[in-house]
Amino acid sequence: MAKTAGIVIIGNEVLSGKTQDTNSHYLCKELRALGVELRRISVIPDEIELIGREVVAFSREFAFVFTTGGVGPTHDDVTMAGIAHGFGVKVIHHPELERRLRERHGQNINEARLRMAEVPEGAELVGEGSLYAPAVKLKNVYIFPGIPKVLQDRFEAIKERFREAPFLLKVVYSKEGEGVIASILNDLLASFPDLLLGSYPVLDNPEYRVKLTLESKDPSYLAQAFERLLSTLPKGAVHRIEGS
Repeated sequence: MAKTAGIVIIGNEVLSGKTQDTNSHYLCKELRALGVELRRISVIPDEIELIGREVVAFSREFAFVFTTGGVGPTHDDVTMAGIAHGFGVKVIHHPELERRLRERHGQNINEARLRMAEVPEGAELVGEGSLYAPAVKLKNVYIFPGIPKVLQDRFEAIKERFREAPFLLKVVYSKEGEGVIASILNDLLASFPDLLLGSYPVLDNPEYRVKLTLESKDPSYLAQAFERLLSTLPKGAVHRIEGS
């Protein structure tokens, strides 16, 4: 069984349409490539109570939780406070982060800048974090800033800790539509209930009408399901095949 993950996107700007979320899409792709099964994505506003409830609920349900957004020095950066509230701990200044901030700013240090050192009590820094956007971990929750480039750099630094057995993938492009092949797919899943089977209609390609994806972590199981599908599709239905 794959390890599971959930993502909590935090920010009024995403919910209001002012900012387009790209972080969840990036994490979806990266986690899948690492063999982790993403089970849920939640987008919530900058509200301490709600952040706490959502993150703790995800923490109980999934092996890994990733939050993005709400990390910074301004009034709407309440992710650290929300997560701390949810787990019933205080917000503190992480000693290493505070040391770096004071070293960098000297006499120009102020309360706003020191907010960048705030973490939930008991949190640790993971990876080679940058001064303004460390990857912070509390229990099984990984707290990232919302700036996509910074998130990607921080995730890249720690992603190997999440690696599992990979998902293996076969792709079949069918010339027949879902109305023709639906019963075939239903029968396939009845015989291979653990198969991850996807069926995606395509409207703008004259060469094929449906993209079918078959995934499993078990190479023998996937091979058997794949051969069964090929043997039951109508003659001439396969446009092309991809995957190892």
